[in-house]
Amino acid sequence: MSSLTASTKLARIAEQSKQNPAMVFITLAHQMDEGFLTEAFYQLRKDAAPGIDQMTVTEYEVNLGERITDLHRRLVNGQYRAQPARRVWIPKGDGGQRPLAILVLEDKIVQRAVAMILEAIYEPYFYDFSFGFRRHFSAHGAVIYLRQQCLKLGINWIIDADIRKFFDTISWEQLRTILQKRMNDGAILRLIGMWLHVGVMEEGQVVNQEVGTPQGAPVSPILANIFLHVVLDEWFQNEVRPRMGGNCFLARYADDFVMGFSLKGDAERVFKVLPKRFERFGLSIHPEKSRMVQFSRPYWKCGKGPGSFAFLGFTHYWAKTLKGGWTIKRKTQGKRLCRFLSGIGDWCKENRHEPVAEQHKTLSTKLRGHYEYYGVRGNFKMLEVAYEHTRMMWKKWLRRRNSKDRMGWDKFAQRVEQAFVLPLPRIIHVF
Repeated sequence: MSSLTASTKLARIAEQSKQNPAMVFITLAHQMDEGFLTEAFYQLRKDAAPGIDQMTVTEYEVNLGERITDLHRRLVNGQYRAQPARRVWIPKGDGGQRPLAILVLEDKIVQRAVAMILEAIYEPYFYDFSFGFRRHFSAHGAVIYLRQQCLKLGINWIIDADIRKFFDTISWEQLRTILQKRMNDGAILRLIGMWLHVGVMEEGQVVNQEVGTPQGAPVSPILANIFLHVVLDEWFQNEVRPRMGGNCFLARYADDFVMGFSLKGDAERVFKVLPKRFERFGLSIHPEKSRMVQFSRPYWKCGKGPGSFAFLGFTHYWAKTLKGGWTIKRKTQGKRLCRFLSGIGDWCKENRHEPVAEQHKTLSTKLRGHYEYYGVRGNFKMLEVAYEHTRMMWKKWLRRRNSKDRMGWDKFAQRVEQAFVLPLPRIIHVF
């Protein structure tokens, strides 16, 4: 089967879902034939780290046809068994660590295939204020939407909420109940249950979990969106919005969300009931990281607005324009900038003995990636901080490559900076 055939199947499922909101899909697993699994394989990242079986995408592709045939046979015969994921820890901005699950390749393929089916069913019903892990939606889109709504609706108050360990605390029973309202295929539900309960490998031991969906698994983003669509999005759209006395909006990217209100009373009511809503589904709102912020347009002639808040790596605040008016600006969130600066310093220290050309290539890639995300209008000063810090850290650790030949500034400038120019800060997004 070609990619077009897989696309046709998904389009048919999406059309059925859209035309009949009450329809419950009960026979979908048969759609995952060899061609469908092959399409799922080609949607995986080619440079993804291998799981506990050490199988890479390149190695699997050598005998792809035979491997997919065997995988499909095991799925049909009920002989497919998920394997524990390999756990790694990545640093968080608050000093903690985030668990990441790296699956074996065949589990990634089957999970991606199931995710494709779930996306076809649910995508027609996701709201436009949900931006995370959706085709044609992005974090920048969420930032644009947030600013537009604040300006358009006369927003004065923001609820900046944090879900405590969302991916680690999703209740499988609650998730299953939500899924069965639209997708009650026993075979697919058993697969999801297997993935959620198979556990993770950490320090040679398998750790089993009764709740949560592993971050890094291909099926996790769509399961998270489905869960929060019911817990938060539908609740806000159908129950909160009609009861408000003024304007309001919700902007969500995966488990990160903010709410805006024009009236303080509306914001206070929702802020009070929000934890109770999440507790009904086994989730909790972090009391210390969640707050209500005044974010009204200033009426005075100078200075900054009364409050600010962080969303998707940006601090959002009111500031003066060149013409003397007020507008909402964005700058790199402090802890995100500190994380980048710290990471640059550590990398320069650890790689100072590598060839200078290779160091330049990697540092240039890191800077361009930083500019690509944070290079929004009004944020040039923060980009300059990232650039200057990278330049100085590189100089510092290159000077320490050889104690007998410490490189002075003039020598560094002549031998390195002139030959290997780091990319200069630049604004890429003008929204």
